[in-house]
This record gives sequence, structure tokens and C-alpha cells, in this order.
Amino acid sequence: MRTVKLLIICFFVSAYAFAEIPSTEKSALIAIYESTNGSNWNAKWDMSKPVNSWYGVKIENDRVVELNLSFNNLVGQLPEQIGDLTSLRKLSFGFNKISGTIPSSFKNLQELTTLELFMNKLEGEIPNELAELQKLESLQLYSNSFTGNIPASLLELKNLKELLLGSNFLTGTIPSGIHKLSNLQKLSLMDNKLEGEIPVEIALLDQLEELLLSSNQLTGDLPMEFINLRNLNTIMVSDNNLNQEYISVSGNNPPGIMLLQMQNQNATATMDIEKE
Repeated sequence: MRTVKLLIICFFVSAYAFAEIPSTEKSALIAIYESTNGSNWNAKWDMSKPVNSWYGVKIENDRVVELNLSFNNLVGQLPEQIGDLTSLRKLSFGFNKISGTIPSSFKNLQELTTLELFMNKLEGEIPNELAELQKLESLQLYSNSFTGNIPASLLELKNLKELLLGSNFLTGTIPSGIHKLSNLQKLSLMDNKLEGEIPVEIALLDQLEELLLSSNQLTGDLPMEFINLRNLNTIMVSDNNLNQEYISVSGNNPPGIMLLQMQNQNATATMDIEKE
């Protein structure tokens, strides 16, 4: 009887230890590995071992919930199969050499809260499909080669706290509907080819802490209403075609009053305030 109990215990332990993710998810991971030259990754996957031992893969309840392959020498394009990882909450592929476009299948990643594809070689327009990721809190696509306008569809991401699209080749204007992103804390559109005036509606983003708009082709004046952004501790609008130069402020103190004073004085200055 004791032997039978031991066998039963061993069976369940073994079953748990070798529990597998769905075949579609494993196939998606293999597709990513093969399409991004996995044999030359810095940290490779041993396909003969369980998926939960693969570098950067986090599994909960037999589903892949995180995939972190930053700084791992991924070279190539992302496969459409990536959309089969439907339980993903975080996808981090920053600091690699991924090229091509963002697959339309990303719209299937409905649980995603963090999407980090920065510092790659991605191109084309930012797909509207990303607007279907309603749980997204952080969208980081900076330092790629994206073109076209900032999609108005992104303004439907009500939970977004970080929208970082700097250092691309985006054109057009900053959408006035940006105020719809009421939870936004960080907005970076710097180093693009954006034109037109800075929308006064940005002043409605009362949670905003960082606003980076420098190195574009923006015109007009900095809206005086920005003085009401009491949580704002970093603002950069230099290297545009504004009617006057403004100081760049970074620190713990809200820069509104300093910007207002500078505006009245029509001065040109650079100020750095170190964070405590």
C-alpha cells in the first residue's frame, strides 16, 4: 500500500514538473527563435529542455506571461505567430536588431500591459492594431525607424501611463486628442519630424511627469496653461521652430513657474536641476 502511495505521489510530481505550455505557444516561441537568428543569441535556448528553463521566458499556470529578450542580439523579423502568446503581460525586446514591421497579430495580445520594442530597426507605420491592447500601460517604441503620423487610434489606450515614441521619423502634428490619455505620466515624442503647434490640451494631462518634445519642427509658443501641470518635473522643447527658446527643466520641482518667468523675459537659457 505504501508503495502504491509513493507511486501516485511520484506520478503527480512528475506530471507537474514536466507540465507543458500549449503547443501553439511553444510553436510561437520556436518561430521567434528561428526568425531572429536564435543560434546567434547571446543567451540561446536549448530546445531539448523544458520551456520554463528557456532564457527570458516566464510561465504561470502553464501559459507564457512574460518574454524578456532585451540585449540578446535578436536579428531578423518578428513572426506572425507571436500573436499566439495570448497570455503575455510583458514583452521586452529592447536593444536588439529586429527589423521589418510590427506584425498585425499583436492585436491578439489582449493581456499585454508592457510593450518594449525600443532600440531596434523596426520600420513602417505604427500599426492601428496596437490600439486594441486596452490593458497596455507602457508603450515604448523609441529609437527605431517608424514613419507616418502618430495614430489617432492610440488615444483610445485609456490605461496608458508611458508613451515613448522618440527618435523615429514620425511626421504630422501632435494630435489634440492627446488629453484622452488621462493616466499618462511620460510622453516622449522628441527627435522626430513633427510640425504644427504644441496642443494646449496637453495641459489637461494632470498626471504628466515628463514631457519631451525637443528636436522636431514644432512652431508657435509653449502654452501658458502648462503652468498648471503640477506633477511635471521634466520638460524639453528645445531645437524646434518655436517663437522663442525655452529652458529645459529636469528636477523634482514643477517647472511651470520657471517656464512662465522665462516666457515673460524672452530669455534663452539652459537649466539642469539634479534630482535628489
